[in-house]
Amino acid sequence: MAISGQNAFIKPSPISSLRWWIGGLLFASTVINYIDRQTLSLLAPYLKQDYHWTNTDYANIVIAFRLAYAMGQTLCGRLVDRVGTRRGLTISVTWYSIVSILTSLANSFYSFVGFRFLLGLGESANWPGATKAVSEWFPKRERGLATALFDSGSSIGGAIAPFIVFWVYSRWGWRLAFVIPGLLGFLWLIVWRRMYYPPQDHPSISDAELQMILADRDDATTISKSRPRWRDLLKLPQTWGTIIARSFTDPVWFFVTDWFPIYLVAKGISLKSGLIAVWVPFIAADLGNFVGGGVSGYLLKRGWSLGAARKALVVFGGTGVLLLIPTIFTVNLFLITLLFGLSTFSYACFTTIANVLPSDLFTSESVATVSGLSGTGAGIGTIVAFLLIGHFSDARVAMATHVFDPIMITAGIIPFIGMILVLLLVRNTSATDQGLVRRI
Repeated sequence: MAISGQNAFIKPSPISSLRWWIGGLLFASTVINYIDRQTLSLLAPYLKQDYHWTNTDYANIVIAFRLAYAMGQTLCGRLVDRVGTRRGLTISVTWYSIVSILTSLANSFYSFVGFRFLLGLGESANWPGATKAVSEWFPKRERGLATALFDSGSSIGGAIAPFIVFWVYSRWGWRLAFVIPGLLGFLWLIVWRRMYYPPQDHPSISDAELQMILADRDDATTISKSRPRWRDLLKLPQTWGTIIARSFTDPVWFFVTDWFPIYLVAKGISLKSGLIAVWVPFIAADLGNFVGGGVSGYLLKRGWSLGAARKALVVFGGTGVLLLIPTIFTVNLFLITLLFGLSTFSYACFTTIANVLPSDLFTSESVATVSGLSGTGAGIGTIVAFLLIGHFSDARVAMATHVFDPIMITAGIIPFIGMILVLLLVRNTSATDQGLVRRI
């Protein structure tokens, strides 16, 4: 018994590169998150027929999710900063996994609205929580790649979802398709609870890795460790640059994830022949995530300043999304797929930087809060976009393959405007000299 008692206090063997195992967990969470939310958009053409929804009806169901997601990101970001990353993401994944399973009970327009609202509320903590985890576990030269890793889960989840959802739907109907992501969430929770702790408290981290992580925080010692209030953060141009980085790009991505199947049908393309088209933009975005994070990290190693290394990818991404505009001139599936793929690749380079900016600019005490504020801005932008998409697509239904033309032009231009605003707002200011934000 004495030996057993002594063994209970033996520190487990260190896990090599433990921070990347943590990054893998954040990636898996995002994959499940996106399989979950993609289920409705993939089944929308069928559910629209079964329940006689118009495009406006579908837009309102999606908006219910976006409304909760927008409100929840600010609230959950603050919650994660207060209760910690481990507990915050545990609450989030438990919540939305239960809601996903319960969605199988929906039987009317209003029940779908209710379940999607609750799902959005639960899922809203994923990005603030993951961003905070990256700020805790990764040095600045690796944050771009680590952010790309977890953010790429959105495109991987979106790419996997059609194969899972359509396979389940063809055999057992739509209800079971909502149950599976919920079960995956509970499996993830088991691993998360056993694996995640802050670096300084983790029993399986090596001394060398811990010293490397903590040494990178030395440049923030002059920054106040108190938790800034929302109104204090909103006085800073860097906060607004971070908010705009996502607010002017995320609505374009959510148009792809939630409307692309309907867009293809409007172009006269059947979903069976367009399955690869649905899949390719997600894979392109996944590549863009890693290129954005990897190139930014490479530029830092070559001696570029942090701000220059990040902004180079912002310029590339904001310009590349303009490739959505030429899709209005064609109904060729190959060309549409190519242009959407190049656009989502460019978007992902931009959004990787947008997601890493809170950890670049702010200390751990406010990273999730600022990330949540940017998510709320993105949510509000997406809600406005979806209201307009539903209205104009219904109003232009007689325009055949040109139903979405004004929408595609707008989707290409808005991120470019966002790029310009980010370049102007994310810079060193007097607030940097005062130690309110990190130097970039």
